[in-house]
Amino acid sequence: MQTNSANPSAPLSPALDRQSLRPDCGNCFALCCTAFGFSRSADFALDKPAGAPCQNLAPDFSCTIHTSLRPRGFRGCTVFDCFGAGQKVSQGLFGGTSWREDPGAKDQMFAAFKAVRQLHEMLWYLAEARRRTFDPDVAHRAMELGATIGRAVDGGLQQLLALDVQDLHAQVRSTLMEVSAEVRASYFAAGGDHLDAGLGPGADLMGVNLRGRRLCGADLRGAYLIAADLRDSDFSGADLLGADLRDARLGGADLSASLYLTQPQLNAATGSRATRLPADLVMPPHWHRE
Repeated sequence: MQTNSANPSAPLSPALDRQSLRPDCGNCFALCCTAFGFSRSADFALDKPAGAPCQNLAPDFSCTIHTSLRPRGFRGCTVFDCFGAGQKVSQGLFGGTSWREDPGAKDQMFAAFKAVRQLHEMLWYLAEARRRTFDPDVAHRAMELGATIGRAVDGGLQQLLALDVQDLHAQVRSTLMEVSAEVRASYFAAGGDHLDAGLGPGADLMGVNLRGRRLCGADLRGAYLIAADLRDSDFSGADLLGADLRDARLGGADLSASLYLTQPQLNAATGSRATRLPADLVMPPHWHRE
């Protein structure tokens, strides 16, 4: 069982259990293929309005082109991750009754899915914040926020849809930023290439060459790293919250101790077997296996 660095004897709150934040498509009514819309682009081969099932959706809620999504022009589907919201809404909030069986529940089910996905993503980050902080008070705050989210998700449909998600998001963001500053500060003393001008939150680093750089402790929150060359770089203690890693080259990079990295970010990037990842993330199938 995972424990907290500020209090190693204390297990993580059940609301912060990352195992429950992983997609279980077999227990979901293909909510990601229906609730969200998308436009024809490099990520999607066609237009689909929100609330309408994808044309590739089978009667049993499976995808008819699952094994060939990328070559068929649906790269966006391979990047998406619901953080376990699909099965939580399908089997928990709606008791295993699908939107096909009860069309009248469709709008509420899709609204619940969108809300729970946001909340589960917050839980993903809070679990890491609690594990990485050195401050017991901050760890406790992360636990309490996680418990609040857990109660909202488990409290029923009406309570969930009435929740002020934006206010909760602001509280979570404040805690994540505090932990980020704390973790990154532990790397500053040793210096690093992150001190270069131009590297920072929200920075436009599209296509930039940062290969082999020591980016320990860098604050790359929300940075645009699209198609950047990040091969062989060290991201220990680097804040990657919301960083756009689409087509970023991560071959040989060390991301094992980076902060706030998610599976969707990795799915959007390219890498190799030499890329070092956090223990609870996996190498995407499309990465080079050399």
